[in-house]
Order: sequence, then C-alpha cells, then structure tokens
Amino acid sequence: MNNLNRNMGVFALTMVGLGSIIGSGWLFGAWRAAQIAGPAAIFSWIIGMIVILFIGLSYSELGSMFPEAGGMVKYTQYSHGSFLGFIAGWANWIAIVSVIPVEAVASVQYMSSWPWEWASWTKDLVEDGKLTGEGLIWGAGLLIVYFLLNYWTVGLFSKANSLITVFKIVIPGLTIGALLFAGFHSENFTSGQGFVPNGLASVLTAVATSGIVFSFNGFQSPINMAGEAKNPGRTIPLAVFGSIAIATIIYVLLQVAFIGAVDPKMIVNGWGNINFNSPFADLAIALSINWLVIVLYVDAFVSPSGTGITYTATTSRMIYGMEKNKYMPSVLGKLHPIYGIPRQAMFFNLGVSFIFLYLFRGWGVLAEVISVATLISYITGPVTVMTLRRTGKDLYRPLRLKGLKVIAPLGFIFASLTLYWARWPLTGQVLFIILIGLPIYFYYQAKNNWKGFGRNLKAGMWMVVYLLCMMTISFLGSEKFGGHDIIKYGWDMLLITCVSLIFYSWALKSGYKTEYMDAAIEVNNELKAEKQDNEINKKLSV
Repeated sequence: MNNLNRNMGVFALTMVGLGSIIGSGWLFGAWRAAQIAGPAAIFSWIIGMIVILFIGLSYSELGSMFPEAGGMVKYTQYSHGSFLGFIAGWANWIAIVSVIPVEAVASVQYMSSWPWEWASWTKDLVEDGKLTGEGLIWGAGLLIVYFLLNYWTVGLFSKANSLITVFKIVIPGLTIGALLFAGFHSENFTSGQGFVPNGLASVLTAVATSGIVFSFNGFQSPINMAGEAKNPGRTIPLAVFGSIAIATIIYVLLQVAFIGAVDPKMIVNGWGNINFNSPFADLAIALSINWLVIVLYVDAFVSPSGTGITYTATTSRMIYGMEKNKYMPSVLGKLHPIYGIPRQAMFFNLGVSFIFLYLFRGWGVLAEVISVATLISYITGPVTVMTLRRTGKDLYRPLRLKGLKVIAPLGFIFASLTLYWARWPLTGQVLFIILIGLPIYFYYQAKNNWKGFGRNLKAGMWMVVYLLCMMTISFLGSEKFGGHDIIKYGWDMLLITCVSLIFYSWALKSGYKTEYMDAAIEVNNELKAEKQDNEINKKLSV
C-alpha cells in the first residue's frame, strides 16, 4: 500500500508522537505560560491536553481507516471535496512545516546564552530575542542535519528518533527532580497576587498563545506516518493517546517545578515580569546545579532537533499527500524506488524551512502563529470523521470510537474556543496566512477546467463563513481576549459555543460522497485485505 514499508509498531509510533510533542515547547512553554497565567498555568496544560485529546480521538479513527502517507491532508477531501480539503491541508502544512525552523531557532537561542568564557562568541547569535546573521547560519545548518537524517530511509529515521526521544524523556525528568529538590519555594503558588493573578481569562489565553497547543501539536505525527504502521487499527490510537498522556504528565510536572524554582523576589511585581533567555538553564545556574546546566544546554540541541527530525519526515508525507490530491506539482509525489520516501518533497520543505527561518527569527512569535494555524486545520477533523460515518458507512473501520457523536462536536467546540482565546489581532493575522494559499488551489482548478468546482466550493463554503465569523467575534469580543469589548466576557464564550454548534451542523450537512471516495475506498480495501491475509497466516501457522 502506497509503496511504503510497514515496519513501525506501537513503541516506534509512540516515540514519533512523543518525539514531536517534546521539542522546544518544554524548554520555553512553562516560562511563557507562567508569564501569562502565573501558577494557574498548571491548569492551562490540562485544558490544552483535553482540547488536543478530543481532536486526536477523531483523527485516530480516520488514521486507522486510511493508513496512508500524509493522511491528514487527505481525509477532508474524501468527505467534502477539494476546496475544503485544500484549506485544511494548507493550514495543516503551514503549521507543521514551520515547526522545523522554530526548533532550530530554539536550539540557537539556548546556545546564545552559554555562560562559559570560551563560548562568549555565542552571544552574537541572538539579539533582542531574534537570530542575527550568524545565528541564521547555525539555524540553517541544523535544518540540513534534520534533512540528512531523513534522506535515506524510514528505518534510519525510526531508530534515530526512538533513541533521541528516550533521551528527551529522561532530561525533563532529571530537571523536574533537581529543581524540586534543590530550590522549591511553595509560597510562589500563593504569593505574587495569588494562584490566579491575572484571572481565568489568562489561563485560557495561555492555552492558545504560550506554546501549549504548539507543544501538543506532535500528536498528529503517528497519523501522518500511518503508511508505515504495523496493524494501524491498533497502533495508531495507542500511539496518539500514549504520546499525549505521557507528554501531559511531563509538562505539568515541569510547570510545577518551574513555578517553585523561581526566586520569590522575581515575582514581587507579578509573573509577567520574569524574563529568561534560556528558562530552565537560567534557573539551574541560579540554584548552582552545575551538572544540570550542562545537561540542559546539551538537551537544548537534542529535544528541538528530535522534533525537527520528526517533522522533516512527516511534512514530506504531507506534501506527498497534497500532490496526490492534485494541489502540488507531480514531481513532489514521487517516491524513491529503493528507500520508499518522497525525496523531492523533502527538498521542497527544506527550502520552505529556510524561508521561515529567515522571516521568523524568534521562538515566541512563530509559536503563536503555528498554534492558531494548527487550530484552524484541526476544525475539520471532527466534521470529517462524522461525515464519513454517513457517506462511507460501509468502509472497514479497524477502530470505531464509541461516543464519537459526543466527542466530535465537543472537539469542534473546544478547538473554536481555543482559537478565540488566542486573542485579536493574532486571530485575524493567521486568517490572512491561510488565505494566501487559495491562488494555488484556483490555479490547479483552472488547469482541470474547473471540473466539479461549484460542488466542491459549496461543500466547503461553511469553512470560509466560519473563519470570517470567528474573526468578527474575536474583533468584537471581550477585552480580556484582545477584542473591543462589545461582546462582554462570558457571553463571548457562550456565543462561540452556540455558533460552533451551528457551523458543525452545517458542515455535516455539506458533506457528500465525493469523487475522491474511490481512492479512499481503494486504500481502505487494501487495509481490509491485509487484515484478512494476516488472519489467514495466523491460522496456518497454528
């Protein structure tokens, strides 16, 4: 199927997910969340986990039904046609491909704060939170390393990533233990204007803008790698759930350790005034935990690089999937005859990564943009999985989630709320980034003589109206979320919930048995045949 080797089991796929999730987010996320929400940032991580888990459950059923390379840019096309499929795929690709350079930026930023005399030259790599010319060279070098580790084979990628991910789990664990033991100030949780110093709204905003959604974004990597999964009906949902659950435990404990390790004098004027270049390393230096300082500076390369390596692999599968959807040049959909990987797509993503590295040189700003673009792409997951239960009811489902009729609309609502929490004007800015891709869609529609354009446009129009509606509510909404306070706090979120249900209903009704369902059925039938062959072989072996 898809000419890709199925050699990745539950452990390898979970490591792919965890390797994507635990990147630069753990190095910066706790600090950014504490700045925004204070000690209550602990709840921001839990809320973020709930949002992502509901979205991830919807995609798990889809991934197990259609285990193909770059699946997350194909599913919506099966249920709603090419117009909505393109918007979802474009938003998802923008969100994922930009993670590769932001991980390189994170490594260089930590590198710039090396405290040793022999490393004084590293101070010139970053200025005012952005990479300098020298910093860009180092960042570009890291992008090339990520590329080369994926260039030859999925097997090499899998082995390298599993090793790196194990390391990435151990280092946060050591950091948590060291900070809790060496300098834990329990009074930090109640001093500095209390446990929730900036109100509930700040806890919600932290979910969307401090890097929490960004940090959990890697859950979709096992789904995009489904074409290489053994027994996808079992391995994909276990890998998705397992990676999210393990990451949540790590992130919450890191947030607790960070809050407790901060010098109480630093938060006298509020949590918003704490500033670090390399948060956990700076804390370790302040507490004289010298061995941890060295370990953290090493991990500042390993953790982001592990995520960069993982995303280099998964984004090439996304471009491969977009080419199969006829959104990209055919050359990007070619697989290497020996290694079975889309090398041309990898070169294309490397070029795009260089552009993002040059345009966005700071971790915080790009993490916010990635988070919002990701949320826009996630909106379609719950809609697609429920639509296909109607239009593709005869499809083989290795995983059929119980309670999906409740899980899917809740996932849609949670994603909509989190998008709103990202605050105006960021919400409007990201909408513009999404719209930039539409000329590409129209170009390929024109090449196809606009065949089926009207039907596809009608099926996806709800998304266009939804995005415009969300931007309007964000503009008019509570000042707590950057709006003009015409819609008051509390009422704004109630309005988002009601509007989300209306658009969710519209989206389900817009779905139809598209012309792309033949391809979906073919993939699904091959999966079913593979399952039957495995069962026959088991009986024969007995």
